[in-house]
Amino acid sequence: MAKTKRIITILLRLLAFGATLSATVVMVTSHDSTEVLNLKFTADYNNSPSFKYYVIAEAIASVYGLVTLFLSSKSLVDRLILILDVVIAMLLTSSISAALAVAEIGKRGNSHAGWLPICDQVPKFCDHVTGALIAGFTAAIFYLVLNLYSLHVVLAPLCPAKP
Repeated sequence: MAKTKRIITILLRLLAFGATLSATVVMVTSHDSTEVLNLKFTADYNNSPSFKYYVIAEAIASVYGLVTLFLSSKSLVDRLILILDVVIAMLLTSSISAALAVAEIGKRGNSHAGWLPICDQVPKFCDHVTGALIAGFTAAIFYLVLNLYSLHVVLAPLCPAKP
């Protein structure tokens, strides 16, 4: 039974690592440019602090996911890893929320503030951002499932089932 728990945990960590890594790579490679009235406009993730925060948070989660794959499950670090999993899940959720807000403004604009949508002019950039946000959201879901599973494993011996 312990081996099955370890395999499930490793699988969830691998999936979360893959999702965070792909979100980071896709967002970093997102750029596009357009020319309007002989003026060239460039859209890049570096143009928005929210997108920078998103990339940094996803990169931190990627490194953390890679490190935790190599830690022993029988060590005393398990409780620290459980706490850090919750912190990483919160970090991912906050970065996705910030990036999603900026992406929504880029897609729809804001008529009250007079901001025009840009996705019609730079569709490649918006497609990359959308892909990165989907990958990041997937990673956050994997961390949520990992947290729930880890809590189940930790609390199961404390609350044995009665036949």
